[in-house]
Amino acid sequence: MPIKKYKPTTPGRRKSSVQRFDDVTATKPEKSLTRPWKERGGRSLGRITVRHRGGGHKKQYRVIDYLREKFDIPAVIKTIEYDPHRGARIALVAYADGVKRYIIAPDAVKVGDKIITTKTADVEMQVGNRLPLERIPLGAVVHAVELEPNSGAKIARGAGASIQLMAVEGKYATLKMPSGEIRNVSRKCMATIGTVSNQDWRLVRWGKAGRTRYRGIKPTVRGKVMNPVDHPHGGGEAKNPIGMKHPKTPWGKPALGVKTRRKNRQSDSLILQRRRNKRKK
Repeated sequence: MPIKKYKPTTPGRRKSSVQRFDDVTATKPEKSLTRPWKERGGRSLGRITVRHRGGGHKKQYRVIDYLREKFDIPAVIKTIEYDPHRGARIALVAYADGVKRYIIAPDAVKVGDKIITTKTADVEMQVGNRLPLERIPLGAVVHAVELEPNSGAKIARGAGASIQLMAVEGKYATLKMPSGEIRNVSRKCMATIGTVSNQDWRLVRWGKAGRTRYRGIKPTVRGKVMNPVDHPHGGGEAKNPIGMKHPKTPWGKPALGVKTRRKNRQSDSLILQRRRNKRKK
């Protein structure tokens, strides 16, 4: 949805913008599809594995159906809702057998639309329908794509994300990812037709530190303004260079532009072109 700006009544207001919620049709989530959510502050087994995380507003987790395994059962979109855990909107769908599920809402769907997940039946290429890649027309835009059959949606789930189906040849389908990477996946993998909703979410300007803290993100400090004990770039008076040939992480590993992908991964053979137009070596 479009972004809304207020009059600059305060310094924080002057730089900030907010989402519009005209597309949201329900204010309370489906109780049976929510779970308690406890913030872990970026910790795993008590150790901080992701820095600059903590606090944040209290919220409940909405259980999203990434698999959509109820084949050939038509469903109706009941509500379009806000989800505090993601930029995209979510949709509450009710199947003909009475089961309710949350899915990532495709762009341009509205309450009352009918969608279906199928592997065999002949259905129209309607936004929100979920089909195997081999049954989707070439050039179509899809999202919530599986990397392996029956594994559930893994890629293109964020707000405004989409993938273009470029070819289907042999046992693989060729996809052009949002990053520009071109790769193969099994033609049996499922994908949802259309683009993920709320494409303008990335245009929101948070404006002040407080709004970022509500999201559970703590301040990030440059290494060169730290002490030597805290960071390899630390130390010195006033403005100073980092004092070494290449930048490093707080743990002394090379940083900024160094490739971190493990070599000889099983999926390397499926990547035809690396992102940012870098050819696979």
